[in-house]
Amino acid sequence: MMLVLGLRDRMVGYTGISGWKTLDDRMRDGVAELPELSARYPSKEVLAGAGTDFFFAGWNYGMTVGGEVTPDTLAPFGIAVYELTESCIHLGPRDASGMEDMYGDILNLGRIFGVEDRAQALVDGWRAELAALTERTERDAPLRVFVYDSGTEAPFTAGAHGMPTALIEAAGGRNIMDDLSKSWAEISWEPVADRDPQVIVIVDYGDVTADQKIDFLRTNPALAGIDAVRNDRFVVLDYVEATPGPRNIRAVEKLVAGFSGD
Repeated sequence: MMLVLGLRDRMVGYTGISGWKTLDDRMRDGVAELPELSARYPSKEVLAGAGTDFFFAGWNYGMTVGGEVTPDTLAPFGIAVYELTESCIHLGPRDASGMEDMYGDILNLGRIFGVEDRAQALVDGWRAELAALTERTERDAPLRVFVYDSGTEAPFTAGAHGMPTALIEAAGGRNIMDDLSKSWAEISWEPVADRDPQVIVIVDYGDVTADQKIDFLRTNPALAGIDAVRNDRFVVLDYVEATPGPRNIRAVEKLVAGFSGD
């Protein structure tokens, strides 16, 4: 979000990318001139030592509830924190995630850094692009969709408050785990089989490739009878497309194409 707003010159560094292997070529180019302050979660000392006065992060995206780095623990260092809206489910109940969460974060960052016009222009463009992408989307009978992030013994997936649920709904589908009041969580394979998804969305990052994840799902006996596996219907999203940010529009485009069989 900072990069798309043209704020790279306001950044002293970034954290939490190489440790999770979520960096793609476009993001790699965007942060090439910046230091990675921490491979995963940063410490207070690392942030303060870099001269940070503003930390844009989220719960389980750089901060953990009750952990070392929180708005309260950073305040004595003079570091203000902006919390990613999607992640705030970790603090208490809130409405399910939607595209407006991402738009709101962009607009808020625009106000904070004095680039309101740029932020508004981006959001207006994305809204128009999304409307054009989804104008012919079938809404009467949404496809049943499962999000597979990782896990073999038990799958890690997106619930009602995860960004993929909003992306799937925008594209005309329904996350079969949209009754799970979490953003991301580990579940069992039983509800996946019982709810029989017609499409499986693969989140592509880390050491296990998307193709390896698909091969695992195809050969998992628990899923042998579900529609998505029998009909070989998988849609792959990069990590940066499946988590809140400007690449969400590209994610919806991929989902619309995947849901229609294109």
